[in-house]
Amino acid sequence: MASEQPPADPAVTGLDANTVQTPNLTKQDAALRAELLRVHGYEVSLDLTDEAGAPSRRTFRSRTVVSFDATAPGTSTFVDVIADRFHEVSLNGRPVDVSGYEPEEGIVLPELAEHNTLIVDADLLYTTIGQGLHRFVDPIDGEVYLYSQFETTDAKRMYACFDQPDLKATFTLHVTAPDHWQVISNGARESVTEASQHGRAKTVHFATTERISTYLTALVAGNYFEARDHHDGIDLGLYCRRSLAEHFDTDEVFAVTKQGFDWYHANFGVRYAFGKYDQLFVPEYNAGAMENVGCVTFLEDYVFRSRVTDSRYERRAATVLHEMAHMWFGDLVTMKWFDDLWLNESFAEWAAAICQSEATRWPEAWTTFANVEKTWAYRQDQLPSTHPIACDIPDAEAVEVNFDGITYAKGAAVLKQLVAYVGREEFLAGLRQYFADHAFGNTTLADLLSSLRVASGRELSDWAKAWLETSGLNTIAPEYTVDDSGNFASFELVQSAPTEVAHDNVLRPHRLAVGLYNFDGNISPDYPRGRLVRVHQVQLDLDGERTPVTGLIGLPKPDLVLANDDDLTYCKLRLDPDSLRTMRTGGLAAIADTLARTMCWTAAWDMLRDGELAARDYLELATSSGPLETSIGVVQAVNRQALRALEIYADPQWAVGGRQEFAGAVIAAARSAEPASDHQLAWVHAAAAAACTQDQTDFLAALLAGDEVLPGLALDEDLRWLLLQALVARGRAGEAEIAAMAETDRAAAGVRAAATARALIPTAEAKLATWHAATTDVSLSNAAMRAVVAGFAHPLQAELIAPFATRYFEQVAQIWQQRTPETASDLIVGLFPSWGSAISEDTVAQADAFLTDRSQPAALRRLVSEGRADVVRALHARSVDVARGADLAPDSIGQ
Repeated sequence: MASEQPPADPAVTGLDANTVQTPNLTKQDAALRAELLRVHGYEVSLDLTDEAGAPSRRTFRSRTVVSFDATAPGTSTFVDVIADRFHEVSLNGRPVDVSGYEPEEGIVLPELAEHNTLIVDADLLYTTIGQGLHRFVDPIDGEVYLYSQFETTDAKRMYACFDQPDLKATFTLHVTAPDHWQVISNGARESVTEASQHGRAKTVHFATTERISTYLTALVAGNYFEARDHHDGIDLGLYCRRSLAEHFDTDEVFAVTKQGFDWYHANFGVRYAFGKYDQLFVPEYNAGAMENVGCVTFLEDYVFRSRVTDSRYERRAATVLHEMAHMWFGDLVTMKWFDDLWLNESFAEWAAAICQSEATRWPEAWTTFANVEKTWAYRQDQLPSTHPIACDIPDAEAVEVNFDGITYAKGAAVLKQLVAYVGREEFLAGLRQYFADHAFGNTTLADLLSSLRVASGRELSDWAKAWLETSGLNTIAPEYTVDDSGNFASFELVQSAPTEVAHDNVLRPHRLAVGLYNFDGNISPDYPRGRLVRVHQVQLDLDGERTPVTGLIGLPKPDLVLANDDDLTYCKLRLDPDSLRTMRTGGLAAIADTLARTMCWTAAWDMLRDGELAARDYLELATSSGPLETSIGVVQAVNRQALRALEIYADPQWAVGGRQEFAGAVIAAARSAEPASDHQLAWVHAAAAAACTQDQTDFLAALLAGDEVLPGLALDEDLRWLLLQALVARGRAGEAEIAAMAETDRAAAGVRAAATARALIPTAEAKLATWHAATTDVSLSNAAMRAVVAGFAHPLQAELIAPFATRYFEQVAQIWQQRTPETASDLIVGLFPSWGSAISEDTVAQADAFLTDRSQPAALRRLVSEGRADVVRALHARSVDVARGADLAPDSIGQ
């Protein structure tokens, strides 16, 4: 077939789709091109078939016709495309010379006219790395599935374009595909004609879109299962691979979708602007989802083929609502350049949380936000690579590593603070004006602030400078005195500046609340002093280093003082000594309010990471209060954090026994959990990760073999793989067992699970093979690569993989050069030597030596510096835990 064996031709580039990097467009070049061009529309015709009408394999035909004006006729510009072979390139009817074509430079377009028509007809390349037009073959039925992913600048992998967010245009798409395929794009399907030249193919013609950015265009094609519904004048579609259809709970996803549209319509003042709304769950996706206009793509792991806890359903709903919010934040109104990426992501994150808490069956969504998103943001904001929410992005490569906890989670938390600062109704009124004024256009931070200033009557320039244009997070702690009657004689909130970011030594204005909590005396076996309930709250504006809280003077000192009650602001929270003592002596589990309890869990984790709480003391909280935790998402987070503490933050000598103790508590919780409950499943997952003794591993083996049965526990595919992987990592199973399970589970998820299991085999030969596969095999798909990396660095195999720490620093530059930034980032982060034995000064020294080479790309140096910072933090936390152990008698550990 021509797509597999192109004829000898000087126009054939021979590119490797998985390794070719997109041009690194600079902000300066983008601004110059935007000043010169006014793009009207694209008409794109794609042929995804071979001569027989079957799916093409390596390349596809892409013909693009672009109409645009030039403000300075006679000048030149460039158009972006990554092509394997050109059939025609012409500008205003004249051929364009592509003999010197380089993908990194695009195609130079000389002597522009005032009105221009560009034609680029070429063979472009499928990828298997989740960028451009990704091609996947279902291992169950052999069907081919395609989907596009263009953020940030990968639209040029599917059609020739001016690939930057502020050159919006209309798009008209025609797609020739096998006749049994579903073909979905941004616009509605207008008609289907027979592709007579193929016999077994059809051509689908789509309606012309509104003016949108190139990175928001999309194509999904293949033998997808389809479900349809209708709500409030909007046609709704859901899609997944045919072999997953039996697991797809479409009613649940449709319900969340409808709730989201109702809330956004009621609060945003502008109706959804793009006609139909399709949501597609696609294989081997790099992210959680992507907000393509009217054609939203999701990670297909959200189609749950095995039982998961309700926290996974909650996270899926949050993702659905996040992407839907983008239809306003990002799609209707789009950032001018990636400096304002947060205008997309922070707003979508905030909108999803508030919508989910008010419109769906998860009213405690802000608890999950505090537990998951803010924990992510806190870590990111204390790394050397932290940056302002609104920051300078010099080029497209720099933005790739800014899809992080600052841009998403910190930005959303700061927006929640802004709502408290200006008032909810004033904030929403400002958003409504912003959408109305800038629909189908591009904006900057100044445009948003202008709308909010008019609506709220508040001057926000100082607020924006403090919150959006500086980095790092403040710490807020209460300080008070008590009189002889036990009442507050004085009370202040003390704010300290970020310690990690010397150049942003800023004290910010905060609108927050202080809550007072007392035991209610309703005694039970689990709560011998009753539950901790809020008895008083005051709200106030905090600014500067010290702020008196006069509203608390004269009130009785409670059992627990919680600054930042209701989590209104973004800060590191610290507890006073008496409140910390309450929390550590059973009070943490007793806090009745889930958000308040979550904030205390977060404070404890933060204190551990900052060396203010020993790892063994955090583990004591996890083993004593964890089994009483009612929020399933918090249970899972605490278990993950406890295991991380044992791996990198605890004294390695103590951690051996500490892990045994934690695993014993986890297994006991699994055995005693309510049958068929989410908690039971969560504790079994934790046991698979924590088990370390012979008896504990016997428990896992007995579960897998059916020799021990936990009532109500469904031993489905994913749980069976989890248990087998745990046994493989501990040397209790191997290739024979992996092959046998792989034979019974040939689904894509099973193939990935088998790859992870093989990477977990605890032999030097297996680890070397895993390392080579991950670092040198560029043919691996993105999903296969991540599956391999997931099994490499098991915490019980630290000594086995110790030699690879040096290998990492020897190969990391080559890894970056050989891959696209997105796939390289996965490897560089996933393989960084932060396993137990690599938490050492030697690792820090090797990282320092690498970072002295200023010729390395800034994005690569950032990732390595982040790994280094994690090791330095872990070393400090270990020293604290060692000192804590020295203060304790051997029989009083954990007290």
